[in-house]
Amino acid sequence: MEFLTTYNLWGLVIGVATFLIIGLFHPLVVKAEYYFGAGIWWAFLLAGLVFMGLSVMVHHLILSTIFGVIAFSSFWSILEVRDQEKRVEKGWFPANPKRAAKKKQK
Repeated sequence: MEFLTTYNLWGLVIGVATFLIIGLFHPLVVKAEYYFGAGIWWAFLLAGLVFMGLSVMVHHLILSTIFGVIAFSSFWSILEVRDQEKRVEKGWFPANPKRAAKKKQK
């Protein structure tokens, strides 16, 4: 920790963490839509609210920042999961055959 402070590397740590979090959320959105459909948006809302609360409550600046990045990545994923559903309809991503069969039955 002292090394990161001495050489002023905290910005890079936050940048790398943000890059990894955003990189994690892309496949998370794709898988969530595949298995649960766009109706899973509420889980991203709940996660966003939880991490937003953690960000406010944690006193460590770096952890608070990372929790904030996770919170707003979750909020952004609400939009992305709906967009992902449209991408599947266009054929850009595979549809879950089990969910497609349920849609046809309706």
